Amino acid sequence: MEDLILGIETVFDNPRLIIMWIISFSLLYFGIFKKKEPLLLIPISMGLFFANLPLSEFVRLEKEGHTAGLLITFQKIGMESDIFPLLIFLGVGASTDFGPMLRNPKTLLLGAGAQMGVFISLLGALFLGYFKIFDFGLLEASSIGIIGGADGPTTIFISTRMRELGESLSGVEVMDIVGATAIAAYSYMALVPIIQPPLIKLFTTKKERRIKMNQVVQDTPYYVKIIFPILSILIISILVPSASTLIGMLMLGNLIKVSGVVPRLADVSENSLMNVTIIFLGLAVGSTMPAEVFLRWETIGIFILGLVSFIFATISGIILAKIMNIFSKEKVNPMIGAAGVSAVPMAARVVQEMGLKEDPENHLLMHAMGPNLAGVIGTATVAGVLLTLVPKIVS
Repeated sequence: MEDLILGIETVFDNPRLIIMWIISFSLLYFGIFKKKEPLLLIPISMGLFFANLPLSEFVRLEKEGHTAGLLITFQKIGMESDIFPLLIFLGVGASTDFGPMLRNPKTLLLGAGAQMGVFISLLGALFLGYFKIFDFGLLEASSIGIIGGADGPTTIFISTRMRELGESLSGVEVMDIVGATAIAAYSYMALVPIIQPPLIKLFTTKKERRIKMNQVVQDTPYYVKIIFPILSILIISILVPSASTLIGMLMLGNLIKVSGVVPRLADVSENSLMNVTIIFLGLAVGSTMPAEVFLRWETIGIFILGLVSFIFATISGIILAKIMNIFSKEKVNPMIGAAGVSAVPMAARVVQEMGLKEDPENHLLMHAMGPNLAGVIGTATVAGVLLTLVPKIVS
C-alpha cells in the first residue's frame, strides 16, 4: 500500500513523466501504425516508457543489497562496452551486398560527399554553444553532427564514446545525449521518404532526373567479394584506427555472407543475433531518456541540428553527382547522390521510386545502392576521425 501511494505521489510531483509517456506512445504509434522503422522505434519507445514509470525498477541503480535494474544492466553491458552497436554492424554486413558499389567504384565518392552534412551540423552545434544558445561543446557537437549520416548504430557508438570521454576528463562537463541523438537519427531515417524527395526536386532538373544509367548485369567476381572486406579492414585500420571496430564488424559480417561456406553463421548474424540485439539495444537507448534528461531545450536543439545535418548530407551528395557529370563522359543521375546517406536501403528506394515516376523504364535502385552502402562506410570512417581528433583537442 505504501508503494502504491508513493508511486501516485511521484506522478503528481513530477508531471514531466506524463509528457514522456506521451512521447513514448507517439513513437510507438509511428512504429506500429505508420510502420516507420518499427524494428527500433518499438523497443526504443518501450524503453523510454519503462524508464519513466514511477519508482521504475527497470532503471534502478545498483546499491548495497540491490542489483542494478534490467535496463541499467543493458546500458552497462551493451552500450558502454559498444557490444550492441558492433553486433548491429555485424548483422548489417551479413545482409549487405557491396556488389553495386564495387561494379561502379566512383559511387564511393558520392557516399563520401554526403558526409559534408556531418561537419556542417558539427560546426552549427559549436556556433550555438559558443554564443550560449545551447550548452553544446565539442563532445556534444561531434555526437550531433553524426546524425546527418542517418546511421543509428554509429550515432549511438560515438555518443556513448563522447560521454565516456567527458566523464574521464577532469574539468570537462558533458551532457548525456545518447538517447536524444539516437532518437533523432532513427527518426530521420524513418522520414527519408518525406524529407528527401522535395530536396531532390529542388536541386535537380527534370532532364537530370530522367538520365538513364547503364544497367550492369554481370556479377561481381567471387575473389573481389572476398578481398574487398579484408582489404577494407586493413586500410581503415591503418588510416583511421578508431573506426576499425565498426568497419571490422561490418566487413566480418559481409565476409561471412559472400564466402558462402558458412550459411549457418550468415543466417544467425543476419537474423537471430541481429533481431535479439535490436531488442536489447532499443530498450537500452530508450532507458537513457528519463524526463530530467530528455525534457530540456538542448534536446530540441539536437533535433533541429540533426535535421540540418541530414538536409545538407542529401544536398551535398546531389551536388557532387552534378559536379561528376561535368568531368565524366558517362553521366550519372544526380538523384543517386541523395542516397549517400547511410539509411540503407530506404534512401536508395526513394531514388528508385522517383526515377520510375520520371520514366517507368528508368531503374536506379542498384546504382543508388552504391552510394548508399558507401555512406555506411563513410559515416563509420568519419566517426573514427572524430574519435581520433576530439580527445586530443579537449584534453
